[in-house]
Amino acid sequence: MTYLFISDLHLSPEHPRLVRGFLDLLKHYANQHTQLYILGDWFNAWIGDDYSAPWLDEIVQALQQFHQAGNTIYFQAGNRDFALGQKFLDQFHGVLLPDIYQLSIGALAFRLEHGDSLCTDDISYQRFKKIIRNPLLLGFLKRLPLGFRQKLANGFRQKSAETKQTKAYEIMDVNQHTVEQVLENSDILIHGHTHRPAIHEIYNKKRIVLGDWRERSAQILEINPLAEQTELKLISWNY
Repeated sequence: MTYLFISDLHLSPEHPRLVRGFLDLLKHYANQHTQLYILGDWFNAWIGDDYSAPWLDEIVQALQQFHQAGNTIYFQAGNRDFALGQKFLDQFHGVLLPDIYQLSIGALAFRLEHGDSLCTDDISYQRFKKIIRNPLLLGFLKRLPLGFRQKLANGFRQKSAETKQTKAYEIMDVNQHTVEQVLENSDILIHGHTHRPAIHEIYNKKRIVLGDWRERSAQILEINPLAEQTELKLISWNY
């Protein structure tokens, strides 16, 4: 069995190369009895499970084939696609995970999350997240017309890009004390969001950061449980 972890693909019709890279990934791992974990920002924006388009239909069909080959897809919401729900995942028997998920592989305890909650120095973002992820507000937004939701999503993306230009990068990165706290009951933390792929040693534990998908490659994590040890590899996926 192969455990595969990816995040921050930011798929959209405007970037067909990224879509093709994801479809190629599914084909490559289809016959490896893969558990695929997508830790947020799978899509550049998600306006509701009632959205459909030819480029998205192709992805759904590929995911259906991936599942039929004996693989499983797990999804954790990110800051770009927090409105994605089980209804969309049901099309290919995907599983919606909570924002924090504990996973055991061999003798190791893994904590999975998108990573934005670790950026506690970014106070304005954390405040916005608390508002926009409120179940009542989210339920209201999902009932708005699809076209209006698209305009809202475009506005949020533009505002986010403008805000990032005025913030120091350190503020948008993880807070070290927060990381140490969340690792208290886990051996390894896996997350994305910061777009700074690396394996960090924290005392006797690890923090593994997945990479964002760019025009030609992405940093993804492959874990293969072995008889005596669990092998972790942060590798480049080229497309």
